[in-house]
Amino acid sequence: MNAFKETTLFADGRAPRVFEPGAGERDLAAFVSARRELIEERLLEHGALLFRGFDVASVADFEGFGEAVSPRALDYTYRSTPRSSVGKGVFTATEYPPDQEIALHCENAYQRDWPLKIAFCCLVAPQSGGETPIADMRRVAAAIGEERMDRFEARGVRYVRHYRPYVDIPWETVFQTSDRGEVARFCEANGIVHEWLDAQTLRTAQTNHGTARHPLTGERVFFNQAHLFHVSNLGAEVATSLLNMFGADRLPRHAYYGDGGEIAAEDLQAVREAFAGASIRFPWQVGDVMLLDNMQMAHGRKPFSGARKIVASLLDAYSERASNEPAPLAATA
Repeated sequence: MNAFKETTLFADGRAPRVFEPGAGERDLAAFVSARRELIEERLLEHGALLFRGFDVASVADFEGFGEAVSPRALDYTYRSTPRSSVGKGVFTATEYPPDQEIALHCENAYQRDWPLKIAFCCLVAPQSGGETPIADMRRVAAAIGEERMDRFEARGVRYVRHYRPYVDIPWETVFQTSDRGEVARFCEANGIVHEWLDAQTLRTAQTNHGTARHPLTGERVFFNQAHLFHVSNLGAEVATSLLNMFGADRLPRHAYYGDGGEIAAEDLQAVREAFAGASIRFPWQVGDVMLLDNMQMAHGRKPFSGARKIVASLLDAYSERASNEPAPLAATA
């Protein structure tokens, strides 16, 4: 067998590190299984790995890769975006319309439990666009600055959601059940305050971390999704429309500081500029598999045209339960 090839995609960056097979090593699951220690070392060093040129043509092939990386695939419960399950521990990428961009973020950073790794696989490449940009969270944190990082760490982030028919994604999808008792039990177990405002309107609130520490490196990272949940993420026109329609205390989703205070516009702008400044992207090729350290690298999605099929797996569950419980819902009204 010829030796595999290992390079860095961008000469001036640490990520992604690219692996290409040698002769006779095109089975990606077998390749990773034989080099588990190397893969873990490179992922910790570079934050993102790209496996290119291997025989990956189906969900089953990608499942094998995920099992080789980690036997602990996470289910996608308490959902933020619409996805569909397509295999064991494999989901579609977020099913937003092709013309919409998904802002850079770390997966499940709005929760108290998250995957340490996330993997993506390109089964159908888009005709144009549709990249999955990534951003080095070290650069993001440096751009946000110590003062804002300290503020998010000290105050945390509160996520408030209102579920109504035909607005955003339904609570049955978010909680993966149509049993209101199951919803209540999930909320109680996860420190989520929930309240039925009427027969069809559910409100939830959860206060979580604003930053987190990487369990292996000890580095502090910006780790929340305030910039996604905040109504301003939808743009001024849509935000104004939602405010007029529902009122500031009944928005489908919104983010506050953990003490209930409004997040300053300049803080949100600084966060978005930090992600944008650290963003890198490359075109997907059919069969590409990208593995990210979910606390070192953020990811997003660019608009696209043509068919696009990207699937994902959430790997290596991690929990860092917040010590502070949410304040009463009335504090956000």
